[in-house]
Amino acid sequence: MSDQLDVSKNFDGPEQSGDGADDPYRGRQPTSHERHAGKPWAASYHDGPAPWQIGRPQPAVVRLAAAGAFAEPVLDAGCGSGENALYIASRGVSVLGVDVAETAIELAREQADQQGVKAEFAVADALQLERLGRRFATVLDCGLFHTFDEQERRAYVAGLLAVSEDDATVYVLCFSDQGADQGAHPVSQDELRTAFNSASGWTIVSIEPDHIDTRDDKYGGPAWFATIKRA
Repeated sequence: MSDQLDVSKNFDGPEQSGDGADDPYRGRQPTSHERHAGKPWAASYHDGPAPWQIGRPQPAVVRLAAAGAFAEPVLDAGCGSGENALYIASRGVSVLGVDVAETAIELAREQADQQGVKAEFAVADALQLERLGRRFATVLDCGLFHTFDEQERRAYVAGLLAVSEDDATVYVLCFSDQGADQGAHPVSQDELRTAFNSASGWTIVSIEPDHIDTRDDKYGGPAWFATIKRA
């Protein structure tokens, strides 16, 4: 029951990710993570489940949903194969999940149909969110922020501001630089506060220790859970 959002006028061509033989990035610039990995995000889903595909929502998302924290409409930025977005949508909340990986969005739509959950999914570049042409009361970022370098974070945070309603809340779950067995791209509290500062239009309400679950413990690790309000 997924809705295939028509974003052709906003995301046609360069902003879409694919795995074509000539240009796997379809004209867009690869992100810092993709440059490091040597492959586009879409390729992460080719050989079985990606490490972050755990077949269920992250515990932090379940906790937020139980507390009624997802005011609609909700944007799930970097939704991957859709487990978090589908869980939120299953509770009757309007959700749009976006990801640059077409392979991930295909999986998300398949899961929505299999589960009978009404949700929207679209291929979109999180570094150009303003091209969505929509605004959201809540944004969920589960494992996306920590994949960006400093320059990408500035573009991402500006895009979040462009698509957020006046009193919007952003929830960020990202790998932490604290504790043992840290995940990929660990982030410090200072990095979060630098990215989401008053000059960029945001106020950090809280940053709490948390955990990101993965299919294999070696990929999971300690996390920060940040609650951020539009200033």
